[in-house]
Amino acid sequence: MSATLRIICVQANPTVGALADNFDIVRRHRAQHHGTADLLVFSECFGTGYPLQDLVLRPGFRRDFRTALEALANEMRGDGGPAVLVGGPLDGSALPHNAAFLIETDGSMRIVLKHTLPNDEVYDEKRVFAPGPMPSPIDFRGFRLGIAICEDFWHGKIAQTLAAEGAEVLIVPNGSHFKTGKQAVRLSIGRRTVKATGLPILYVNQVGGQDSLVFDGGSYVMDRAGLVIAQAAFRETSFDIRMERGEDGVVDLCRGDILGATPNGYPDEVEATYRALVLGLRDYVNKNRFPGVVLGMSGGIDSALSAAVAVDALGPERVLLVRMPSPYTSAESMEDAERAAFLLGTRLLTVPIAPAMDAFDAMLAPVFADQPAPAADTTFENVQARARGMTLMALSNRLGLMVLSTGNKSEMSVGYATLYGDMCGGYSVLKDVYKTVVFRLARWRNQHWPGGLLGPQGAVMPDRILTKPPTAELREGQTDEQALGAYGHLDAVLVGMVEGLNGADRAAALASAAVGEPVPVAYAERIGRLTARAQYKRDQSPPGVVVTERTYGLGWRLPITNHYGL
Repeated sequence: MSATLRIICVQANPTVGALADNFDIVRRHRAQHHGTADLLVFSECFGTGYPLQDLVLRPGFRRDFRTALEALANEMRGDGGPAVLVGGPLDGSALPHNAAFLIETDGSMRIVLKHTLPNDEVYDEKRVFAPGPMPSPIDFRGFRLGIAICEDFWHGKIAQTLAAEGAEVLIVPNGSHFKTGKQAVRLSIGRRTVKATGLPILYVNQVGGQDSLVFDGGSYVMDRAGLVIAQAAFRETSFDIRMERGEDGVVDLCRGDILGATPNGYPDEVEATYRALVLGLRDYVNKNRFPGVVLGMSGGIDSALSAAVAVDALGPERVLLVRMPSPYTSAESMEDAERAAFLLGTRLLTVPIAPAMDAFDAMLAPVFADQPAPAADTTFENVQARARGMTLMALSNRLGLMVLSTGNKSEMSVGYATLYGDMCGGYSVLKDVYKTVVFRLARWRNQHWPGGLLGPQGAVMPDRILTKPPTAELREGQTDEQALGAYGHLDAVLVGMVEGLNGADRAAALASAAVGEPVPVAYAERIGRLTARAQYKRDQSPPGVVVTERTYGLGWRLPITNHYGL
């Protein structure tokens, strides 16, 4: 039996449906490690990209994947390079299977099928895949490999079964998206699994953005003692691992050949969230072939942070900022927007919307003459927002740039946003970011510049943007907190209601504990009513980066017509 096995764990960025490109990534890594490695391990469904949703139900797509897979196997036959573990669909009797294909250098394949299919707020695999049988270890060059595809690893029964059948290492191809605190959960499951099985773990996740999901990587290597030897996040890399069987026959990892990562290679919570926003926007724009983005620059913190993320993701030359002042726009807001654009090094246009407001006043005056205005009339406030939305869409049409929406999760929750106005856009980086977290991220970015960002070092937002009261500036003296209450209270209630699915009583109690002062139940009830009534708006909002436990859209599927709690 062989005493050594060299494995390369590849943390890379596939694109859904880009079969040729994904397999070219596999080929490049094989060429890089030709003659030196025994096995390359890629993440879940790497050959097709992941998640596939209903694309995997198309027979032609599965047929094209199989053709690409077999072409790789034929090229590998007898070339002396490493074997490959790569994932994709396998036809079943009714639905396809989620499979991992171990391709040997003689062109042969051994297949492991995913047994446990997730059915949660993001991954509805039971709709598109059939479960496979309980996996068994694979004999490979004198070692027994236990392969647990993603969800199979998250449930301890399968790892224990693989260990009981003689597996000597657990290899875990994953498609696990980012959300706050996720890496701690992954490592906790790893340690629990090591304790239960006594086996080392090679956890291989993909990195990159796919629509609303951001895959942070977070791949790691854990030895039989539960120690993390290496982990890496938010970048493409690979781990060079040597498995060694000691004189006692027990297999463990050789630490000397770990490359490309460190045991502490995952950032803290604030940096991880910011990097997720950057990566999500970068891949959404690039993979959908937009030349860049355009966004409204109000002089407020939401647009300033969105602009910073955009520049860090794409570079200043691919970001266009637009001031669209109305008669209610303050001189301070104009100055702050200009200063932020200067700090970011971007282009800044100014397009006043007063002519559009005057035109709508004139157009609607005869219609409204005999119509009494309601007590709280927002008609012409919304005209301003929609004039700005129309301006951005005109620039998008002419220049080909994608409109970046700048609204945050707090506003989206309670409907403090205008349909076809500030909600218009192709993507929203702050859609799942509460307002209090917006402030935290903005302060962090002004003080930090981690590697991999394309924007400038140093502060990118004027201090005044971070300290002045947020306002939509659609009428004189308006502030957000007049309408919504203190953002600290609002967000604490929303976390209890949205993330925790609690009613007003419980949400108010949790919010009181979180902010350190009483939050009235009546206030929580009001926020609950606003949140329920705004569902029709959220259903028409653009996609945005997922960062929380329960994001609107994928993780929040409520009927629009719904009288519960009203």
